[in-house]
Amino acid sequence: MPKRIVVTKLGGPDVLKYEEYKLPTKLSKSMVRIKQTSIGINFIDTYHRTGIYPLPVDFPFCPGLEAAGNIIEVGNEVNNFNVGDRVAYSFSPPLGAYCEIRDFDANKLVKLPDYVSNDEGASILLQGMTVEYLFERLYKLKKDEKFLFHAAAGGVGLIACQWAKSLGAKMIGTVSSKEKSKLAKNYGCEYTINYKKEDVYENVIDITNKELVNVVYDGVGKDTFNTSLRCLNFRGLMVSYGQSSGMVENVDLHSTFNPKSLYYTRPTLMHYIQNREELEKSSAKLFNKIRDKEIKPNIYKAFKLSEASEAHRLIQSRKSFGSIILKP
Repeated sequence: MPKRIVVTKLGGPDVLKYEEYKLPTKLSKSMVRIKQTSIGINFIDTYHRTGIYPLPVDFPFCPGLEAAGNIIEVGNEVNNFNVGDRVAYSFSPPLGAYCEIRDFDANKLVKLPDYVSNDEGASILLQGMTVEYLFERLYKLKKDEKFLFHAAAGGVGLIACQWAKSLGAKMIGTVSSKEKSKLAKNYGCEYTINYKKEDVYENVIDITNKELVNVVYDGVGKDTFNTSLRCLNFRGLMVSYGQSSGMVENVDLHSTFNPKSLYYTRPTLMHYIQNREELEKSSAKLFNKIRDKEIKPNIYKAFKLSEASEAHRLIQSRKSFGSIILKP
């Protein structure tokens, strides 16, 4: 029988359990069956495990939003995929990526090009399409524009460094160490600020000649919220796309956003790949940048599927550089 990881109750990494499960005896006509070879670990998985993002599901449930593998069976009404195709998916409900074999809606899959391996596809699709919509559609970054991006050496951050460089934009990235500063700069970040030793706001003032920035991308949350707002120019845009440090609470809209007429958005990738056309365009832009060597996947570490608890501990430690994957 195939194996999977389930969340038995809300809590820390130890609530993740490795178990056998049964597959449906019959494949639905619009689905394909995938033998998964690589599973992406993303910070949002920890939100689902802890309950920061409440889910309308019963316990136990299988977590995970991203994986890649090979199709081993095709439903009767599926005509755009074949047995043997290498495919990947990302951020398309329902949850359930932490498993060996999975039935999945063919309309939410993308084929992996020859130059992207299964491991790379599982490690970069969610993070890469996140950067695509953040930089290309939510707010269109311009050549030579300076902007602030928190956690520049994380999985999303390293892709952001490269994407910004490909656009000619000047990324100001926050990091927590000299090692992470060097890594972010090697990937294309123009400026780095060590938030543990330096004042982020004062450095942004200096870098921008007191002009501040028009957009801040903040996936950290509670620890960076106020600093992000300070670094924005009048009518600037605060893009809060995650909260790895915790949720921001008790925000007074008048005192925080009104003084500079700031804009605020709390986006999610799912709303930017709502249909087949958006999914194909977003993934194609990412794959093209990989093909053109403007972006390279960066897998920091691979764990066995049975070691999902250890993978969660690592990603929550914020000590990893790049992406983490599980191997069934």
